[in-house]
Amino acid sequence: MKKAMPLPMDIRLMNFTANLLVVGVVLLGLGGWAWWLLRHPVFAIQTISVQGEVNRNNAVTFKANVMPQLNGNFFTLDLEVARRAFEAVPWVRSAVVHREFPNRLRAVLQEQRPQALWGDEGANTMVNEQGQVFEADLDDVDVENLPRMKGPTGLSADVVKMYHYLRPMFQAVGMDVDQLELPPRGSWRVLTPSGAVMELGRGAEAEIGARLQMFFKTLSQVTARYGRTPTSLAGADLRHKDGYALRLRGVSTVEDKKKP
Repeated sequence: MKKAMPLPMDIRLMNFTANLLVVGVVLLGLGGWAWWLLRHPVFAIQTISVQGEVNRNNAVTFKANVMPQLNGNFFTLDLEVARRAFEAVPWVRSAVVHREFPNRLRAVLQEQRPQALWGDEGANTMVNEQGQVFEADLDDVDVENLPRMKGPTGLSADVVKMYHYLRPMFQAVGMDVDQLELPPRGSWRVLTPSGAVMELGRGAEAEIGARLQMFFKTLSQVTARYGRTPTSLAGADLRHKDGYALRLRGVSTVEDKKKP
């Protein structure tokens, strides 16, 4: 049996070059096909379906706010950009965007659920159940049934949490929280629906709660001394170390000084 002779170097170089050219032509063909595929009109985004919570928006709103932000087709569209475009629409809290072959997008949305008005009166800001501050048209909500909260924006979640902690304590004595405020100095303040202003002082939930429970436990006794009920409360200051100060409607603790 004869041994196969090795091919001369020049022939091997020719074969290698030919193979390389074939691979190059194939790659160019594939690249051209991919370029054509990416640019073909059939893959341009033509339809966007919206699912989830869409009670406060409609197709016209999404078309006006989202479509101008979308660039590219089914293959090249940046889904992160699309997500941010949806979440920039008023009342949209979160969005998850999916591609659907060959030219569709599907967005699943969650809407904002306002927990309270946020900030000073006249501002179009609210805070949601997660403690996030957002802007929206107040005409779309029943503002009369929402409390108001104030505080540093970065602490909005803490204000919402404190509200949920305090409100049952107020309701247990026939009162409610109409406004909860955390001023820059960190001393909590409550305004009741009757207009009573209550200074609760600094501290965590447990500390504020203990102070408030002590106040509510003795409030009826103190108001009864003046022939009043807790509904007469005009203001209270719980920041004192060993007690509290209060103001009652129709009761003055200042004696009139008569001229001699």
